Amino acid sequence: MRKILIIGVGGIGSFLVQFLNKSGMYYITASDPDKVEKKNLTYQNYNDSDVGNLKVMQSSAHLKHPFKILVKEQLEGYDLVICCADNLDVRRLLYREGFGEDCKNKWLDLRAQGRNGALISYLADSKYSDVFNSGPDGSFSCQSEDYNISRNPADLQFTNIAIAGIASQWIHRWFNGEEVQDKIIINV
Repeated sequence: MRKILIIGVGGIGSFLVQFLNKSGMYYITASDPDKVEKKNLTYQNYNDSDVGNLKVMQSSAHLKHPFKILVKEQLEGYDLVICCADNLDVRRLLYREGFGEDCKNKWLDLRAQGRNGALISYLADSKYSDVFNSGPDGSFSCQSEDYNISRNPADLQFTNIAIAGIASQWIHRWFNGEEVQDKIIINV
């Protein structure tokens, strides 16, 4: 079975786990120390009954780890490590694993913020590493600032779900030995 670690099961990861799990082809480990909050329900794959519970415990992953990924040893033993986390520290840890076919732990970085989304893989040119890892430290939402301020459903964006779908297809093709893009950038 194909072993995957998904780091972060919020806006992107909560959908990605579900999409991949339905195929029955992947053994998924999910890692996320966060709890489901009421504000998450409009754009993450959770229900009212999940509020207050750890996100990983509500996911359909096989193994659920409510801890942060902090060191490279936590990335070992998986065929593919997928970052859906909402901060740059975890991404930087992945990028230090390297780029190209010599990369020890193969990785995929998924991002969404408002109408923008990105899929960046270990196959990307390492010269872009600084660009991919620039931005504010700390956590950030996959929603636009308009929604984060207003909480008005009219301001919701669904690029996070689009990225989860694109990533599901990328992962399926990658495991089947098909050609995949090194990065995909979208603006809806």
